[in-house]
Amino acid sequence: MSDTLPVFFKEHTADELHARLAHLGVTPRLLRRLQNAVVRQGAPEVPLDLPEVSPRLLRRVRQATSIPRLALVEKSVSPTDGFAKYLFQGDGPDPFEAVRIPLLHRPGDEKYIVCVSSQVGCALGCVFCATGRMGFRRNLATWEIVDQVMQVRADSPHPVRGVVFMGMGEPLLNYERVMRAGRVMSESCGLAIDARAITVSTVGVVPMIRRFTRERQPYRLVVSLTAADHDLRRRLLPIEDTHPLPELMAAVREHQEATGERVMLAWTLLSGVNTRPEDARRLAELTAGLPVKIDLIDVNDATGQFTPPSAEEFRAFRDALSAEVSQPIVRRYSGGKDIHGACGMLAGTRVGNNE
Repeated sequence: MSDTLPVFFKEHTADELHARLAHLGVTPRLLRRLQNAVVRQGAPEVPLDLPEVSPRLLRRVRQATSIPRLALVEKSVSPTDGFAKYLFQGDGPDPFEAVRIPLLHRPGDEKYIVCVSSQVGCALGCVFCATGRMGFRRNLATWEIVDQVMQVRADSPHPVRGVVFMGMGEPLLNYERVMRAGRVMSESCGLAIDARAITVSTVGVVPMIRRFTRERQPYRLVVSLTAADHDLRRRLLPIEDTHPLPELMAAVREHQEATGERVMLAWTLLSGVNTRPEDARRLAELTAGLPVKIDLIDVNDATGQFTPPSAEEFRAFRDALSAEVSQPIVRRYSGGKDIHGACGMLAGTRVGNNE
């Protein structure tokens, strides 16, 4: 055994792994076969019986590498809508969560999306978010992000076709690991998930949005806006003090110009707070001339401090928004409320509703 630390599968792309293992005599082709076996097929160890490969070489690779795995603490499934929450333990003391989102409405095309965490806790303190109330604990490693998807996929009767970084944490504050996780998940010898089916959500970390744009990352970007004026947004999302709306929207416009695609803006609906006609008007002014798609999401606040709008309040805001913005508006369903698996509810807690 070598005295050096082992190289982790799931932590690196195939090319990165090859660079670390080439001294053993591993070729790029062999590394892709091994990555396929470990990541795509879920092999618990480096296989020793690959055709046309020396078992001695494979033993050397096994000795030089490690295949870490998250511990599943609890799985909870909503009897209401079939959303499933997985509570995992990784390298640190605090657990974190992933959520399996079912898309089963098309016969013959049933599939899942996995909502993954990128951090334990979050430093940004959005006032309606349970993760934000935790404060920041740590960044997740790339392998911890990838293994969330691997374990959910292995536990699922239908394919996993997409990933959203909308779980615990601010993904752009763990930028390097999140981007690498996306590459591992999307490469053909990895999980082979289309990069355009991987979505990264941010509340507005402007320097990293600009880096994301500059590097031409292939993933979709969602910006959580929630308020279109400075005073309201800074009360709800403290990041407004660091990166105010003019700076954020400049970065958003740069991203749209670089990609040529509509920018996805998320708006968490807070009854009596950001669902007034003036909120619709300000959002229209903020996005004037910018191709956008607006996702409306009901707030999920277990403390009861914030509540979603009534049906009447929602219709009035949607109609005002449609009249002011004249761009695609979608109400996104946020499931798993009864298992604390909905947007804004993840806090690394047990539910007790085990499957």
